Amino acid sequence: MTIHNDSEFKSALDNLPRTDQRKLAARFAQSVLPLCKDSRVADAVDAGMQHIDNDEELTTFYNAVRGACVESYTECGHLADWENQAGHFVAEAAAACVMPEGILHGANVAWDAAMRARMARTCASIAGGNGTKNSEVEEQYHLLDEYLNLNA
Repeated sequence: MTIHNDSEFKSALDNLPRTDQRKLAARFAQSVLPLCKDSRVADAVDAGMQHIDNDEELTTFYNAVRGACVESYTECGHLADWENQAGHFVAEAAAACVMPEGILHGANVAWDAAMRARMARTCASIAGGNGTKNSEVEEQYHLLDEYLNLNA
């Protein structure tokens, strides 16, 4: 399968089981992880890559990374800094991959992580003076294609 647009991308993600959505969410978050220096964010992505499905463990990582989200949101709003904004969206992507079942309410964590990763990349691009060109979209299509082909 080859993904060509966001409609196909979202549909493919929606059709995956929750465990596969988490695995992809972690991959999407990992692709932008260098844009955030908070160790709680890296820990959450690592937990997502380990495919933890114990709600208690997920809650521990989720609470820690949500703390990073709140702090980064406050900081980027206060400083109006695009690099801090990128870090905030990376933290949000990491939070999606460790969101406990009890608070998911039907959310597609892979889609949520993908959108936040795109926002992070856009903010970093703006911070670097490169405008809003976003190569993260094509990278995400590639990651999903690769994942679907390996797990077919």
